[in-house]
Amino acid sequence: MYKTFYGLKERPFGKTPDPRFLYLAPQYEEAMARLQYAVEEREIAVLTGEIGSGKTTLSRALMDQNDGDQFVLVVNPRLTPTQLLRELAIRLDISPGHYRADLVDALSDRLLQLHQEGRGVVLVVDEAQLIPGKPTFDEIRLLSNFQLDTTNLISIILIGQPELRKRLAHPAYAALRQRVGMWFHLSALDARDTAAYVNFRLKVAGAVNGAVFSRPAMEAIHGHSKGVPRVINNLCTNALLLGFGKEERPVSVDTVNEAASEIVT
Repeated sequence: MYKTFYGLKERPFGKTPDPRFLYLAPQYEEAMARLQYAVEEREIAVLTGEIGSGKTTLSRALMDQNDGDQFVLVVNPRLTPTQLLRELAIRLDISPGHYRADLVDALSDRLLQLHQEGRGVVLVVDEAQLIPGKPTFDEIRLLSNFQLDTTNLISIILIGQPELRKRLAHPAYAALRQRVGMWFHLSALDARDTAAYVNFRLKVAGAVNGAVFSRPAMEAIHGHSKGVPRVINNLCTNALLLGFGKEERPVSVDTVNEAASEIVT
């Protein structure tokens, strides 16, 4: 449809967290550097951001940059402590036993084996604000006890909405907070970075024929989206579809405003 009209080879504003489309605005570059540090130092890290701020895409890019490590991604963290251990064991090619003590021993042996092979293990818990209660958070803290005299054997990255930080601020989670080596909150994009984000994704998608959106349209995109990447993506997709229907190149501010009126945020 609109791809050929705008000189694109693929959809620039897809809904999947494709790391190729990660635009490293300053706060994203800093977040990536801190996450990389947490992986290298086998730390616990907490990354928060509003809905649609790009947390998941950032985590996928981190995985791509560390393909020598063994990543275990948990996307549905509504797990009991034992279920969490079993999930980790299965993803590390361990057959979970019937008893928790045997499972913990097997995990310890596997982490040590991978360490001796020069490979790290990184547990990434997405939507961590959905973890059901303190027992599972305690189990995550206890995973950091897998260590040698000079190094930890596992990195843990908790990714979630701002509610996660609020939960962990409770006195009940003091022991876990003390083990967190990195905290970072992703803020929304400003107007300049919103325009750069849109142009970057268009370029990755193959745009070579000049501006796809007019300058006023770019300003409107930021105004309507408040700099939230997922909202930007939805708005730009709708605007491209409307612009294609009008045979409009570049997409005008009126078309962006019309697209925004059709989106429920």
